[in-house]
Amino acid sequence: MAPALKVTHLLALTLTDLAPSLRIVRLPVGPTFSFRIERYSVMKDVRKTSRSVLSQGLEYLTAPLLVLASFPPPGPNTPPHLPLLMKAFQSMFPSLAPNSMSLSGARRVVLIAYNAERGTIDFRHYVITVKPYGVSKRVRRVLEGTSKKPSATSMTGLLDLGNEKDVADFLLRKKGEPGPDSEAGYESAVSSASSFAGDDGDAVSLADDYVGRNNKRGQKKAVKLNEVGPRMELRLIKITEGVPGKEGEVMYHEFVKKTRTEAAALRASHAERNKLREQRRKEQEENVRRKKEAKEGVKQKGSGSIHDSADESDEEQVEDEWDEEEEASDCEHTGSENISESESDIEESEDDDQPPRKRSKMRIKR
Repeated sequence: MAPALKVTHLLALTLTDLAPSLRIVRLPVGPTFSFRIERYSVMKDVRKTSRSVLSQGLEYLTAPLLVLASFPPPGPNTPPHLPLLMKAFQSMFPSLAPNSMSLSGARRVVLIAYNAERGTIDFRHYVITVKPYGVSKRVRRVLEGTSKKPSATSMTGLLDLGNEKDVADFLLRKKGEPGPDSEAGYESAVSSASSFAGDDGDAVSLADDYVGRNNKRGQKKAVKLNEVGPRMELRLIKITEGVPGKEGEVMYHEFVKKTRTEAAALRASHAERNKLREQRRKEQEENVRRKKEAKEGVKQKGSGSIHDSADESDEEQVEDEWDEEEEASDCEHTGSENISESESDIEESEDDDQPPRKRSKMRIKR
């Protein structure tokens, strides 16, 4: 079912009495990774701590960029479960094609870092933002506007300078410095303007047009990552072959360690279980095939009996029609004979019932 729906991974979150747990299942044959969530922060809490308010939705139309950090390189001294864990996270995200990839499609970053001291994995989620380079923060606010929520006295996207006596009060004065009435005055724009990224090495030249205003190809911009959450600290508990319901051998366990003899016995029991499962599957397939053949045979017999009964009913119907015609003809003959006999009997009865006629006497007058 998973290949037909193009589903490659299944993530299941479970709340237990000890701590929340996360299971990552590689479909359709496994393996299954079981984690315990040591600490976490949901997206709502992370967004509250952020100073900038970002619009949600458009950046989720493209897949994020995956960054794997602090994982040890494969080697004889590397624990065997770490390379398998790296491959599992890599398979969750599509591979990058720098030659055909569009720059505007890189909108998010997923950071998965391995903490060797604690033996945990840190999960972070960021949104990529591009800012002007070499411009002070207050000048950027004048150029880009503000992202504060609208109120009854202010409009969205417009900077409120009503409390300032002059534009220089906003652009040149540093935070905590006195206003224009003091004798200190202002510093020059060159000395007060601080770069957003800092050094020139932090700036990048856009290779193509990027999302946002004035982000054209070839311009120098500072790239910033804004965390949007969720934030998790995961501890790997175990890795098992197969999927839930069809678990196989335990490949790694954080707390349970097996000797070679115990591992061999478990491997043999799993092989026996797989053999029994395969045998049951074949028996089930054979039963299904036999039932289908029996059902088709019953259908064929039923269709043959239906044809025979239809022919017999047609013959009986023809015979009944012939019998009805003969009975009708016999009734007509018998009816005509009865009618003629009844008519003769009626005539005889009428003759018998009529009294003899009286002879009339003729008198002759002389």
